[in-house]
Amino acid sequence: MILPIFFIFFLTFSSSYAAVQDFCVADYTAPQGPAGYSCKNPANVTADDFVYSGLAVAGDTSNLNKVGINPAFAGQFPGLNGLGLSLVRADFEVGGVGPLHLHHGASELILVVQGTIIAGFIATDNTVYLKTLKQGDIMLLPQGLLHFQKNGGDTPALLFASFNSENPGVQLLEIALFQSDLPTELISQTTSIDTAEIKKLKGLFGGTN
Repeated sequence: MILPIFFIFFLTFSSSYAAVQDFCVADYTAPQGPAGYSCKNPANVTADDFVYSGLAVAGDTSNLNKVGINPAFAGQFPGLNGLGLSLVRADFEVGGVGPLHLHHGASELILVVQGTIIAGFIATDNTVYLKTLKQGDIMLLPQGLLHFQKNGGDTPALLFASFNSENPGVQLLEIALFQSDLPTELISQTTSIDTAEIKKLKGLFGGTN
């Protein structure tokens, strides 16, 4: 009897805002604090705050990785604020790659809508979990672990990714290393990558040596 009661208690109080109010639509005019956006006055909330059409548009794939990302986070979709979920559209050209990255604030669930996606993540014991996904397949990418996606076919691919946070955060490994001012010698010493290659990559990504 205790377990069902505990489970109901957990469901009731597990979400941040839902326990005290129906929703907390983001007020973009108010200062943003460590906890996120302030709540818009409920008297000013409309149905439009709970609808977002941005994911109908393909992302811009004219970049180095040939991947276009369109997010629906709290910063784009005010109704998500405080509810602990969000969604992203990712368009992959042929050869497109979502390079190694991590989300410190959320786990990710990807759904392949079109094409073939090779996806995987690396656990903290360095075990690699890798899978080729087809249309309709979903794959879980646990919070805080390095992971990637790659177009594994000869046609464009499309996936949607959901997160259990309205602001999952992201850090791309290649950007952290090669678009920063971390000295080339230190990168070489801590990664065993040749300094000439590091300088080449820094030139490509815009980092400083």
